[in-house]
Amino acid sequence: MCQNMPMKDFVKKVLSFLEQEKPDYADVRLVSSREEAITVKNGKVDSIAIGEDTGFGVRVFINGFMGFSSCNRLSPEEAERVVKHAAALARAAAMPGGRTYDLAHEEPALGTYATPIKKDPFEVPIEEKIELLVKVDEALSREPAVKLRVSHLRFIRDYKIFADTRGSFTEQTIYHTGAGYTAFAMGDGILQQRSYPASHGGNMRAGGWEFVEELNLLGHAERVASEAAGLLKAQLAPEGEMDLIIGTHQMALQVHESIGHALELDRVLGYEASYAGTSFATLEKLGNFRYGSELLNIVADTRTPGGLGTFGWDDEGTSARTEPLIKEGILVNYLSSKDTAPVIGKPSTAAARASSWNRIPIVRMVNVNMLPGDKSFEELLAMVDDGIFVDTNRSWSIDQKRLNFQFGTEIGYRIRKGKLAEMVRNPIYWDITPRFWAKLVAVGKDWELWGVPNCGKGEPGQTMRVAHGTAPSLFRRVRVGNAG
Repeated sequence: MCQNMPMKDFVKKVLSFLEQEKPDYADVRLVSSREEAITVKNGKVDSIAIGEDTGFGVRVFINGFMGFSSCNRLSPEEAERVVKHAAALARAAAMPGGRTYDLAHEEPALGTYATPIKKDPFEVPIEEKIELLVKVDEALSREPAVKLRVSHLRFIRDYKIFADTRGSFTEQTIYHTGAGYTAFAMGDGILQQRSYPASHGGNMRAGGWEFVEELNLLGHAERVASEAAGLLKAQLAPEGEMDLIIGTHQMALQVHESIGHALELDRVLGYEASYAGTSFATLEKLGNFRYGSELLNIVADTRTPGGLGTFGWDDEGTSARTEPLIKEGILVNYLSSKDTAPVIGKPSTAAARASSWNRIPIVRMVNVNMLPGDKSFEELLAMVDDGIFVDTNRSWSIDQKRLNFQFGTEIGYRIRKGKLAEMVRNPIYWDITPRFWAKLVAVGKDWELWGVPNCGKGEPGQTMRVAHGTAPSLFRRVRVGNAG
């Protein structure tokens, strides 16, 4: 990377070149990222990855057509070249059948935003981080049935500058911190796993090292190892139709797959069809379709404290906001961007996000949250005479329209006469999205925020970090079974 001037001055130089092209609209987004990831496996450091990346991308809109270009060299010469290239692509796109863009109007974005943190994770010595993971591993290893132990730490800092030809100029510094571990138990030809605080690498929040401290990783290790070993002796989950209580982590994946992706407006419009599919929640359903029971309330909230979809502005300069998507079970809005929102005559929901400087912002989930209810977990249990409680996602499968799904979880418990009874292993459940959400009869009040750091979408591919706040929820008469 060749950096010949301060980043803010460089962005202003790019703007001056953009204005020379006389576009309808143009913007520049500079991103400088730092990431650190550590994995310890069976007591030994398995990997340490540290990386930095800086670059910029520009979008140019001319006569309704868009061109995009990017580069990782911050010099005036490259700025001019990239701008001219993007403008040339916009002009070349002006052909019969080409996609045109009608951008929603937003007031110019101005200001700064930073993730509130108490302790910068990049200032914590790497030796201290490794020591923590090794101690966790030692605690997990005390359970003889646990044969494989994997623990993780991950930290990301993104510094972004956004500016456009309508007068926007913003700076943002965003920190994401994640941690977790999984214990794998083996015996008699059976493999089981338990994770803390969640599977698929743990949990991740917008925040600093204090989030790792709050998780108390070491304090949960003995329980996690014991549960992994206990699953080896547990009976398979029952089969049939029964009442189902879903814990907060599995609820986060349920919302993610059957609501979040289904309500991405670009998917609804068919822009994702060749890669990640479309959606059953088509435009004629907006404002009248019953997505689920009256207890189902979903919001897109880019201001949720600690959310991976929390920021001051999205990657198009749209300010943070809270927008209902499903209200009392009725579909009322979609996740949208400046170029998709005009199709439905609504403002953008600030859901335009890009995974890097060299990717175009597209519609992505932000913090897509299910609002809590008023029931304690004990009250939810008391509503079930015979059922099953499941939590901690292990597997998922859903079709290209986000209708037919199947989920598996790490752990389950039978519910008998309003109380948790014996542990069961390999539970799965399946249904059709609107039919499933119609079975929602109670929502808990113990709301919890979960990060999903690996959501894939787009061509070329983009991996995005999103979040979901959920509470334990009760569904009546759901098909359940086991994975054998």
